[in-house]
Amino acid sequence: MNYRTLHTDRVHYGWDLAIEPAMRAEPGESIRFQIIDASGGQITAESDVSVFEGYDSGRVNPVTGPVHVEGAEPGDALRVTIESFEPSGWGWTALIPGFGLLADQFPDPLLHISRYDSDFIDFVDGVRVPVRPFPGTLGVAPAAAGRHSVIPPRRVGGNMDVRDIVRGAVVTLPVEVPGALFSIGDTHAAQGDGEVCGTAVESPIGVSLRLDLIKDAAPPTPTILAPPTARLAPTGPTFITTGIADDLMTAARDATRHMIDHITDEYGLPPELAYCLCSIAADLRISELVDAPNWVVTMHLPTGIFT
Repeated sequence: MNYRTLHTDRVHYGWDLAIEPAMRAEPGESIRFQIIDASGGQITAESDVSVFEGYDSGRVNPVTGPVHVEGAEPGDALRVTIESFEPSGWGWTALIPGFGLLADQFPDPLLHISRYDSDFIDFVDGVRVPVRPFPGTLGVAPAAAGRHSVIPPRRVGGNMDVRDIVRGAVVTLPVEVPGALFSIGDTHAAQGDGEVCGTAVESPIGVSLRLDLIKDAAPPTPTILAPPTARLAPTGPTFITTGIADDLMTAARDATRHMIDHITDEYGLPPELAYCLCSIAADLRISELVDAPNWVVTMHLPTGIFT
């Protein structure tokens, strides 16, 4: 199939209905997006932790677009079907001071570069994480005027970091402005539910997708139809830690901290890399929210990643 392509020079750093469209597309058209990594190109495969000394946070999480979809009006639904990915073969995971679930316990910066093929990410010797590329950010422009940060997710999508948006997934977004103004970015080679350290395997990846329009069918918030392949994991048992508390954030932090301790004790990784591994390979889930006054959050680690 011949796709029209939006290149990495057509990026923006915030949602704004006033941004001039980079492309106009008909409903049903497939488009190829070149995606720059979440650092906005500041981190390369040769970078080390010194890159954060002059790091420009204003260039974080660029999105490619926007695409004006002909005929799209407020109240419509934009249906986005992920058709294929073109991975780059490398990615980065970082501990950024002040960012992440356990930022207070990991105050120093760290940058870890990973290489990957079509199947596995070689995280460190003895740890191979399955490649599951997906876009961390995709959405349409909000109706409210002005520039809106690309970092938090919102009703019209954005930085949702839902790792089920793999090849074959269908994401339905509520349209709030004429033309929808669709953009996409923040591609990941792999991520665990929760992205607990604040980063996944951040990687420049091409994404091809189809944009369809459904009139007068806007969902209240984005919906995702994930294919059966979205949750494939390595063979072997899953090791699960628990956090039990009367506050979900406390329980989430406890479950994560217990998993870091387990990885460090069982597999010998330093705590910083264990924290990164939790972010890219382990899933943080709410397991119980009905037995007041305490709730249970669990973290799930597939042991098959350890070779």
